[in-house]
Amino acid sequence: MYKTFTIFCVIIYSFCLCDKECGLEHIVCKKSAKFRSIDGSCNNLNNPIWGTRYSVYDRLLPPKYGDSMHTFPTALSGKSLPNPRKLTSTIYKHVMPETVSQISLSTMQYGNIVVNDMSFVYLPPNNIDCCTKNLQLLDKKDEPKECAPIQIPSDDPGFSYINATCISMTRTITNKERACSQLLNYNEQLNQVNSYLDLSIIYGNTYKDHKTIRSFQNGTLLVDIRNNHEWLPSSGSDKSNCEGNLNSAEICYRSGDKRTNMSPQLTLLQTLWVRNHNNLARNLQKLNPYWNDARLFEEARRINIAEHQFISYYEMLPLYLGKENLVNRKILYNTDEFVNDYDENIRPHIFNEHAQGAFRQFHSLIAGKLSVYNPDGYSYDSLVLRDHLNRPVALEKFKLFDGLIRGLAMQNQMESDIYYDPEITQCAFLHQLRFRGDLKSLDIQRSRDHGIASYNDMRSYCGLKKAKKFNDFLDVMDQEKLDLLLPFYETPDDVDLIVGGSMERNVKDTLAGPTFLCILYKQFYRTRRSDRFWFENEANGLTLKQLNEIRKFSISKLFCDNGNNITRMQKHGFLPVSERNPRCSCKDINGPNLLLWKHKK
Repeated sequence: MYKTFTIFCVIIYSFCLCDKECGLEHIVCKKSAKFRSIDGSCNNLNNPIWGTRYSVYDRLLPPKYGDSMHTFPTALSGKSLPNPRKLTSTIYKHVMPETVSQISLSTMQYGNIVVNDMSFVYLPPNNIDCCTKNLQLLDKKDEPKECAPIQIPSDDPGFSYINATCISMTRTITNKERACSQLLNYNEQLNQVNSYLDLSIIYGNTYKDHKTIRSFQNGTLLVDIRNNHEWLPSSGSDKSNCEGNLNSAEICYRSGDKRTNMSPQLTLLQTLWVRNHNNLARNLQKLNPYWNDARLFEEARRINIAEHQFISYYEMLPLYLGKENLVNRKILYNTDEFVNDYDENIRPHIFNEHAQGAFRQFHSLIAGKLSVYNPDGYSYDSLVLRDHLNRPVALEKFKLFDGLIRGLAMQNQMESDIYYDPEITQCAFLHQLRFRGDLKSLDIQRSRDHGIASYNDMRSYCGLKKAKKFNDFLDVMDQEKLDLLLPFYETPDDVDLIVGGSMERNVKDTLAGPTFLCILYKQFYRTRRSDRFWFENEANGLTLKQLNEIRKFSISKLFCDNGNNITRMQKHGFLPVSERNPRCSCKDINGPNLLLWKHKK
């Protein structure tokens, strides 16, 4: 059944010219273009719309909707699935971990960069309220059609003391609202960023937005200069995506992505990549003074994206998914040659099961307190996450930019398990300016909004035995985890993917169980194979010598070159300091030699 479904989708998207596909319109490609587009168009010359903004999410399995088209899924009995908030407060309650992760917090935060680069659900405007002002459920007759709020139980351990009964959530906009991809006989959600791993978080996803973040001078991106350092431009009077703007004394930033201000360390990493671009542009100008602004910008952007892709795949992903597994699946290659594995028949679109399922497991890695380290490598302060969501004031006003960089490299991330820091499930989303809810509950509700296939169907797709009874889950779950599910689900077929997958034992040398790994491998294989401008592909435009210089880059080099005054760092910045990974002078951390980009006039 599922193989038939996959083939059917390919037929729809490849050959049916009668249906308007979701994404950009009226695209004309210039086949001789040397650089990738801003919006993702024309990466695939045969299907130039693939991977562009507002494309649909793809699926590995057919959706599970209550009415087969759009409504929330139900249990096989027809009853409602368990309340997401009840699941979170019971199953995912925080306990002190028995072990400490041997991976730095930078790994979690860079995973956030990667997922934001490729996926952003397309939601209705921010001004839709799905709860009353005093956090109560609306009467159904008053509830906007876009709403899918989560009811908070009366005995809730986190929110009952403020008498809240409602967590607001709106449903993702689908192909039906935009009247595209109509041959799909069910609603499919839209991705509001392009699907490629191309640093769209700093460069933008539309040419209109892109123009507002370019300086159009010497190939650089627009920045504000304060205290001799480059900062992302101020967002000015726009208060839609940052609570700091509600206080005139606090700054908020703008970049290529609306989520720039979501957390201090996310803002920090985007700032580092903007600085890295501008440093590249300035150095290229010294080497090639006759290059104009456009050439300097595109060459710097190509190098910047290549360094980002290298860090994402060759430094970060092995810690999530296991290096040997990635090499065996041809997601990584042990080579100093080109890797010409581009396949024009592979769609770059993001799998719904990846974006609303497997990768959301890594929200368990989030730390509720962000440690600040001094130049000598000692922690002297910390930020409580709840006070700094959508509020990046700490970076400049509190002068913690470098201290938080060191914190990313030196603080251990949380374990990948079912235990979530209470800062993101109990109190992190309770702030003086806005009640936000509970991240894990919202993850569960969003997966149902998208009609994600059940855990049982997905594990079967991935090669595990289809469970007929709950005990069949014990092939990949411990009994204590299975016991957590039993009070909530009536049958194995009712279990949500995002819940069941999180209960699996992590495979050795990875941060996930076999079902989530199956999804993640398929997504990251697709992401590299479908990108004509992938950094290892000869068609990207780098020479082999230049490519091997890119392979010298690292997250530690990004920290050293682009911090305010970072002078010491461990060579492996995704791993904590240890005897095998000691702190050293930044002068001893290698990086690309840009002399190889000097062109003859």
